[in-house]
Amino acid sequence: MKKTVLLIILTFALGANAQNTKSLTLKEAINYALENKADAKKAKLKVENSEYQIQEIRSRALPQISANGNLTYNPVLQTTVIDGANFGQPGSTIQANFGQKWISTAGVSVTQALFDQSVFIGLKAAKSTREFYQINEQLTEEQVIERVANNYYQVYVQRQKLTVIDSTYKNTTKVRNIIKGQFDNGLAKKIDLDRILVKISNINTQRQQVLNAVQIQENTLKFYMGMPIETQIVIPNTAFEVSSQSLSEVPNTSNRTEYLLLKKQEQLLTYQKKAVEAGYYPTVSLSAGYNYIGQGPVIPIGGKPADGVYWSDFSSIGLNLKVPIFTGFGTRAKVRQADIDLRSIKEDLNDTKLSLDLAFANAKTQIDNSLTTINNQKENAQLAKEVLDNTRNNYIQGLASLTDLLDAENSLTEAQNNYTSAILDYKLAEIQLIKSKGELKSLINN
Repeated sequence: MKKTVLLIILTFALGANAQNTKSLTLKEAINYALENKADAKKAKLKVENSEYQIQEIRSRALPQISANGNLTYNPVLQTTVIDGANFGQPGSTIQANFGQKWISTAGVSVTQALFDQSVFIGLKAAKSTREFYQINEQLTEEQVIERVANNYYQVYVQRQKLTVIDSTYKNTTKVRNIIKGQFDNGLAKKIDLDRILVKISNINTQRQQVLNAVQIQENTLKFYMGMPIETQIVIPNTAFEVSSQSLSEVPNTSNRTEYLLLKKQEQLLTYQKKAVEAGYYPTVSLSAGYNYIGQGPVIPIGGKPADGVYWSDFSSIGLNLKVPIFTGFGTRAKVRQADIDLRSIKEDLNDTKLSLDLAFANAKTQIDNSLTTINNQKENAQLAKEVLDNTRNNYIQGLASLTDLLDAENSLTEAQNNYTSAILDYKLAEIQLIKSKGELKSLINN
C-alpha cells in the first residue's frame, strides 16, 4: 500500500515537472521576452503615454474654460471721504461706507489663444514626439532580442560542456573498469587504479561546477526573458547550426535604429529651440467672462430684496496683447543653450555612425576568424577522438602507458570544449553582424 501511494505521488510530481518544462527555440525565447520582459512593456507604455503628452500640447490651442465663485464677509467696511460740495454741502466733508457686509460672486471665464508661437511650435513637435517613442520602442525591442540571443547561445555552450564532461566521465569509467579488472588479476598496479579514481573524482568536481554554471546561465536567460525562474527550459541542439552570412554587403548606417533615434531627437531639439525663440514674439489672446453678484447685510445665497440682498450680473470681453520688450537677456541665454544641445547631438550622430561602422567591421572579422576556428577545432576534435581510441586499444594491449591514455582523454575534452567555444564565438559575432545590418528582428521572422 505504501509503495502504491509513493508511486502515485511520484507520478504526479513528474507530471507537474513535465508541465512546467518549456521547450524553447531562439524565436520562441525572443517572442516570450518581447511579451513579458519589463523593458519591452515599459517601452510600449511610453508610446501610449506619448499620446497623452500630445493631447496636453494640443490643449493649449483650445479654449480654456473655468467656473469661479466666492463668498466674502466684510466685518469692517472701508470708509471713503467725499467732498461735501458734490452733495450740495460746500465746505463740508462726508464720510461714507460703501459696500455690503456680504458679497457672493459666481461666474464663468473663457480664454482663447489667438496667436502664440510656442503653441504652434508645440503642435508641430507633437507628431515627432510620437515618432520618437515609437523608434525608442523599436530600439528597446532590438536590445531585448540581442540580450536574449546572446544568453540563449551561452546556455547552449554550458550545456555542451556538460555533455562533453559526461562523455569524458563515461569513457574514464570504462578505463577504470578495465584497470580494476587488471588489478584484480594482478596485471595492473595499485597506483594506476588510484590515479584513475582520482581522475574520476576530479571529473565529478568539474561536472558539479559546470552544472552550477548551467543553472546560473539558465537563470540569467530567464531573467532577460521575463520568465519565472522556477520554469524548466529545454533548448534543441538543431538551433545552433553554423550558417553562412553575407559579408560583402555594407549596411546603411542611416537606417539603424540607434541613428534614427538620434535624428528624431535632433528634430525635437530643433523644435525646442524654436519654442524658446517664440519668447521673442508677442502673444494675443481673447478673454471673456460672465458673472453674477449678490450683495447684502446677510449671506446673499438664497437671499431676496426683502432681506436687503440684491443680485445683478456683469460680463466682459477683452483682447489681450503681450509684447516682450526686455527679459534681462534670459530668452537669449535659453536660445543659446538650445543651440548647444543641437550642436552636441550632431557630434553624437557622427560618433554613433563611426561606432556602428566599427561594429560591422569587427563582426565581419570575428565571423571569418570563427569559421576558420570552427573548421580547425572540428578536425582537431575528430583527430583527438581517433588518438584516444588508438591509445585505449594500445593500453589494453600493454603498448601504451596510463599517462598516455589520460593525456589523450584530456586532449579530446579540450578539443571538444574548444569546438563548442568556437561555435559560441561565431554565434555571438553573427548576432552583432545581424545587428549591424539593422536586421535583429529577422531572428523572429524566420
